[in-house]
Amino acid sequence: MRILIADDDPQLLRALRITLTAEGYEIVTAADGAEAIQAAVDRHPDLVVLDLGMPRLDGMEVIHAVRGWSAAPILVVSGRTGSADKVEALDAGADDYVTKPFSIDELLARIRALTRRTPQADAEPVVTFGDVRVDLSDHTVTRGDGGSARTVRLTPTEWRFLEMLVRNPGRLVTRQTLLREIWGSEHVADSGYLRLYMAQLRKKLEPDPSRPRHLLTEAGMGYRLHPDPPTTPPGPG
Repeated sequence: MRILIADDDPQLLRALRITLTAEGYEIVTAADGAEAIQAAVDRHPDLVVLDLGMPRLDGMEVIHAVRGWSAAPILVVSGRTGSADKVEALDAGADDYVTKPFSIDELLARIRALTRRTPQADAEPVVTFGDVRVDLSDHTVTRGDGGSARTVRLTPTEWRFLEMLVRNPGRLVTRQTLLREIWGSEHVADSGYLRLYMAQLRKKLEPDPSRPRHLLTEAGMGYRLHPDPPTTPPGPG
């Protein structure tokens, strides 16, 4: 299970990373709210442990941002003890609230409770764009409507590329993130891979690969899945 811990206290981050890793969890950390949102988008944690008082973006802003697309449980760990803060966080979409200081045994118990509450067999979402239907649970892609739909065969690398875009509809997925997650950190400068595989995906999924409507290039930054066509489609890249 992957847990994202977001807190601006480096000592607490280090202690929780060591402790939770020893318990068998995979830990991702963020030192401020902006890092937390980016880490949630890039790494898709199964649970988020979140402080409220962070720089750049505070914890409430992170809750609102993550809740816009993820159902992962959010456990707030904060020094704010007022009932109004707790109510606001829970109303925003947090699942539980622990006040600092806390015992590690209590934190572990809260994490276990939240993971028990989370359905493990829920189907992954189905995302559609144009006449394309992507089923993340079955790892299938089809094109067409109803009985005329046909299966689109993707290579494993094409699937991983598409999956990262589909899991972040409308959001920029950076070149570095794609290269690191698909090919490894040693290939973060090899953007030629991305152009090649994007061209292949467009041939298979776009109505007109030379004028993409859904699989869009953000010049110099990365790629974006646009479920609905923009007013002026950008050119390929």
